[in-house]
Amino acid sequence: MHFSLDKTEKYVVVKLHEQKLNTLIAAELKSELLLLNTQGYNNIILDLTESLYCDSSGLSAILVGNRLCRNSNGAFVITGLSETVKKLIQISQLDQVLNITSNPAEAIDFVLLDEVDRNIERNLKND
Repeated sequence: MHFSLDKTEKYVVVKLHEQKLNTLIAAELKSELLLLNTQGYNNIILDLTESLYCDSSGLSAILVGNRLCRNSNGAFVITGLSETVKKLIQISQLDQVLNITSNPAEAIDFVLLDEVDRNIERNLKND
C-alpha cells in the first residue's frame, strides 16, 4: 500500500508514502478516495509531506478528492506540499480551488472549523 489512513469520527487523513504522486499511484489513490467517500467520510485530508513530485495524473486524483468532498458537503484539504508540488498547483491555478495548509495540524483545524461553519449554516436555514 502506498498510503496510510488515520480515520476519526469527523475526518480521515490519507498520508501518501511515496516520493512521486504519478500515474502509478494516482489510480489507486482515486479508488481509495472514492471508497472513503462512499463509507461516509466527506472530510478528507491528503498529507503529501513525503511527496516531492506530482504529475497530471496526481493532480487529477487530487481534483477527484476535492470534487467528492465538495459534492457531499465536506472539505478536502491537501497539506505538506513540497515546493515543486506547490509550484505545479500554482501554475495550474488550482491554489484558487483547493484548500491548502502548511501542515497536518492546520488541516485538521481547517476541517473542524469548516464543519462548525456548515452546522451553523444548516441551523440558520432550518430556523
